[in-house]
Amino acid sequence: MTLDVNANRLQIKAMQLDSLPLRQKMRIISIDWTQISETEGKRLRALGVEIGATVEALHRGILFWRDPLAVRIGRMNIAMRSKTAASIECEADENDG
Repeated sequence: MTLDVNANRLQIKAMQLDSLPLRQKMRIISIDWTQISETEGKRLRALGVEIGATVEALHRGILFWRDPLAVRIGRMNIAMRSKTAASIECEADENDG
């Protein structure tokens, strides 16, 4: 995770999706498809998980590993495991006012 303090505002530059603060919109900048099973990869692609998509962590599970992670991709809400989310790198979405 890279942080930048600009105009007295903390701005998150890049981080893995599993570490994303709740309710903060980010943009996907890379996906390590080699860390995701083929079946899960097909499911995620069909649901719109791709570079450039806007993502927002909505909530995490309440048990030990905080799985699953509920994520908004565009206008769709999906659930994914934290291990899968760790394969997705995001950065601040400049379109988010």
